[in-house]
Amino acid sequence: MIEGKRIAVFISGRGSNFKAIMEEIKKGTIKGRIVLVVSDNPDAPGLSYARENNIECAVFKKKNSDSRSEYFKKIISELKMKNIELIILAGFMKILSPYIVGLYRNRILNIHPALLPSFPGEHAQKKALDHGVKYSGCTVHFVDEGVDSGPIIAQKAVAVKDGDTEQTLSDRILEKEHVIYPEAVRLFCDNMLSVKGRRVFTKM
Repeated sequence: MIEGKRIAVFISGRGSNFKAIMEEIKKGTIKGRIVLVVSDNPDAPGLSYARENNIECAVFKKKNSDSRSEYFKKIISELKMKNIELIILAGFMKILSPYIVGLYRNRILNIHPALLPSFPGEHAQKKALDHGVKYSGCTVHFVDEGVDSGPIIAQKAVAVKDGDTEQTLSDRILEKEHVIYPEAVRLFCDNMLSVKGRRVFTKM
């Protein structure tokens, strides 16, 4: 396994995109190493997969007394100890604090199940169906202080079928997520991405 950049993955559930990225790392196509998996859910199924692959896990349950800033400062402390160079959000269900976004500017990736800037936020697939679009898809983007509003790295379109439900559309979009998310991580780890304003360029 190539050492490369030191990566932390944030999950809240099964972490299917985490698994897709990890499989590419095992193949050697991504020059990076996942050294930490962070979760807000101690029962997240993705934690079992991480432990099976000898990846250290850290669970941070938010206490009622914690502000969002205080909660993420605890996580940041762990990230600094691990010398993390890239954060990958893979189904992490908490909005990051502005402080962690600023500290890791253009070093936090997220994937969203829609063709941004259309349908940000939750239930993107349902919003796409309700709106009657003919194409939906997924978007990998850098995280900024907004909701699904950061510079776009990659997108993949998925045709909407007449008989689609939220679940069937979600399943087909997820298949494309497992393709473009590892590719975006590969480009980052190869130092192939540059950000100018809102645009992300791939170096040739």
